[in-house]
Amino acid sequence: MPFTRARELTLRLDRIACEGHGACTELLPELLSPDEWGYPIVHGTAVPPELGSHARRAVAACPVLALRLERSGG
Repeated sequence: MPFTRARELTLRLDRIACEGHGACTELLPELLSPDEWGYPIVHGTAVPPELGSHARRAVAACPVLALRLERSGG
């Protein structure tokens, strides 16, 4: 049976769609922080497995769908 790598989650931000509501930065401070105007700054796009549920919650909380998770690898 061949070895298969676990699929990694990658965080993506659409800076044009983002309106700076700030929900994502409150729900995922390990990977996101607000700039001086409230827009998120992404601190690394790879989501560690232990933060997967937090990342999904942050994505779901975005009212303009500017934040998304993508699967890579595998």
